[in-house]
Amino acid sequence: MTTKADTPLLAEDLYSAPQPDPLAQNAEQARRLNQRLAGASAQEVVDDAIRREFAGRIALVSSFGSNAAVLLHMVAKADRHTPVLFLDTDRHFGETKRYRDALVEQLDLADLRILHPDPADVKQQDPADHLWLHQPDKCCFIRKVAPLQRGLGGFSAWLNGRRRQQGATRMSIEKFEAVDDKMKISPLFDWSQGDVDAYFLAHSLPRHPLEEDGFQSIGCLTCTTRIAPGEDERAGRWRDSNKTECGIHLPIRTFRNFGADI
Repeated sequence: MTTKADTPLLAEDLYSAPQPDPLAQNAEQARRLNQRLAGASAQEVVDDAIRREFAGRIALVSSFGSNAAVLLHMVAKADRHTPVLFLDTDRHFGETKRYRDALVEQLDLADLRILHPDPADVKQQDPADHLWLHQPDKCCFIRKVAPLQRGLGGFSAWLNGRRRQQGATRMSIEKFEAVDDKMKISPLFDWSQGDVDAYFLAHSLPRHPLEEDGFQSIGCLTCTTRIAPGEDERAGRWRDSNKTECGIHLPIRTFRNFGADI
């Protein structure tokens, strides 16, 4: 008598078997990590992510902007060989690039990776070199979103320096967030600007040179202005428009809609 257990498993049975949902798995991992590291300091979160949870599969994405040195310093303490991804939009202030190079040297970071936009995309979509004026979302897509998607291809997780205090669009940030097939980690999510400033002082970190000239959140020179006393620190980004984010923190389905006509 042949039982069900004796029946050979056919190839079609394998294909029809329920498959794990990677998005659900990522969401569960984020929930577990937020629970396990609920009381951990920012440095402990960085150490755990780099040395344990995502060892060899994690990068830091840094703009080398006004507050970037804090997370760069933490990553260097955890493992200076951690890849650091910098999006060179060809629109950065010269001060930002010089600040980047100085911090890399000071912190002895061993794996800086500079990501550039695809020249073919730029030539096709921005031949007159003023896309930022009338289609800033598309400009950000070809110069930041698409290059980052390519640069993150080999990683399971990435660190970023977003904080809840930076504005309404960031108020719901968690330490660990499952976004598409990546884990996005924000160790400074609940830090105030005072916390950031205290860290700079405690570790003798240099400030971005443009801060003295009234700039706070510093991006591309075409879309960054000084802020007035009392303004939100991101008020100088895409001033006089409804745009508040470049797009790199949006889910991939939004990336695709963002650049659907590219």
